[in-house]
Amino acid sequence: MSKIKKLHPENFEQECTTVWSFPRRGNWATHNSKYRGNWAPEVVRNLLLRYSNERDCILDPMIGGGTTAVECKLLNRHLLALDINPHAIELTKKALDFECEFNSKIRVELNDARDLSLLKDETIDFILNHPPYVDIIKYSEKQIEEDLSNIHDLEKFCEEMQKVANELYRVLKKDKYCAILIGDTRRNKMYQPLAFMVMQRFLKAGFELKEDIIKHQHNCKATGFWVKKSKEANFLLIMHEHLFVFKKS
Repeated sequence: MSKIKKLHPENFEQECTTVWSFPRRGNWATHNSKYRGNWAPEVVRNLLLRYSNERDCILDPMIGGGTTAVECKLLNRHLLALDINPHAIELTKKALDFECEFNSKIRVELNDARDLSLLKDETIDFILNHPPYVDIIKYSEKQIEEDLSNIHDLEKFCEEMQKVANELYRVLKKDKYCAILIGDTRRNKMYQPLAFMVMQRFLKAGFELKEDIIKHQHNCKATGFWVKKSKEANFLLIMHEHLFVFKKS
């Protein structure tokens, strides 16, 4: 297990408005931006500090590159980190290979977020979820049939996210929170409000909407190419995501 010189961010301040912007992604501990679609550690840290306490039981059902796992280890939260992709599981375990002052319990397992039968009802204190935005980034290139990032049809994607929302609602304790970061997309140059479509699915599952935070996107891949394309074809580039915070009453 390696020793890391910089375990925490410098000059970190909690966000207190509904617009969040992090031009420079966090570079503390083992965080890096190599895994496409990883959310910024500043987002995770803000959410954990605001909506959970030390030693709480946290769930991230789509752990990706392991950002949530690293922050839970640093902030003394117990975590169940799941993903349908074995590569994500490997990356997360590697990211957790460092020493820190806490001894939190972090469990990393291969699992489909649509089936959380490994958890009993109302056992989780806080949920963080950063799902794929349909097939904008394909994480398994159809090697994993059940991977949500291989779904192109928006309605089909939302139907599958309904299953996720139902399970997240079931395992979350009452009066606790569930946060999900998701962005929109375009089809044939027309804007598709994917975030709001997914939000409706979470409301249908029984959640109430506590916050709608607008997160500014920075350093998007191929931005230079798309700037030219947007002018030629007359459409605006999507540079924001929605960070919804739901409550289970």
